[in-house]
Amino acid sequence: MEAGVTKAILIYGAGGFAREVAWLVESCGEPYRCVGFIDDDDSHYDESLNSYPVMSLDAAFAKYPHAAVVPGMGDPGTRQVVMQKASAAGFSTETLVHPRTERSQWLTVGKGTVICAGCILTTNITIGQYVQINLDCTIGHDAVLEDYVTLAPGVHVSGCVQIRRSAYIGTGAVIINGTRDDPIVIGENAVVGAGACVTKSIPADTTAVGVPAKPIQVPRG
Repeated sequence: MEAGVTKAILIYGAGGFAREVAWLVESCGEPYRCVGFIDDDDSHYDESLNSYPVMSLDAAFAKYPHAAVVPGMGDPGTRQVVMQKASAAGFSTETLVHPRTERSQWLTVGKGTVICAGCILTTNITIGQYVQINLDCTIGHDAVLEDYVTLAPGVHVSGCVQIRRSAYIGTGAVIINGTRDDPIVIGENAVVGAGACVTKSIPADTTAVGVPAKPIQVPRG
C-alpha cells in the first residue's frame, strides 16, 4: 500500500462481532477507514450501526469497488460462505491486527484474518486465511491454525498445537501443549466448548466439553 493512501474497509456482517471489528479498524487508524457493513438481510438496509451504513453486497461494490472486505462473524462456515461471495463480487480482502497485539517476527498470517486487542502470539506460528482470533487470546510456539479457525475470547493455545480448518474454540478454553513429534490436533470442523481443557487430540466433526475435554458428539459412521 502506498504511503498516504487510505484503505476503505467494509465489514461483512452486522452483528455484535461485526461492530467490534469496526472498532478494531478505528483502533488501527491510518491507513484504514471503516466505511460500512455488508449484510444479506434486506431488512437492515438504510439503517446504520454505530454511525456506519448497512448495505447489500451489490450496493457496497457499486459505492466502494476498491474497498477491502473483512469478515465480521464468528461461525466458521458462515464466514467461508460470505467471503466467497465477496471475492466473487470483485472485492479484495485485508488482514487486520489490533495495535495492542504482542507478536514476534516469526509469525505467518494469511489474508482476511482478524486479530483482536490483547492477544499474544509467540514464535514460529502459522495462521491461515480468514482466521478469527478474538480478545485476549494467547498462542504458543509452533502452533498452526488453518483457514477459517475461530478462537473465541480468552482462549489459550499452548505450543505444538494444530487446529484444523473451520474448527471453533469456545470462550476461555485451554489447549495444553503437544510436542513436535506428537502435536495436539483439533480436527477439522471440531468444536471445543467454553471453559474446556483439551489434554488430547479431538477428532474432526466432534464437539468436546469439560475438564478434561471429552467428546459429547462424535462423527457418524
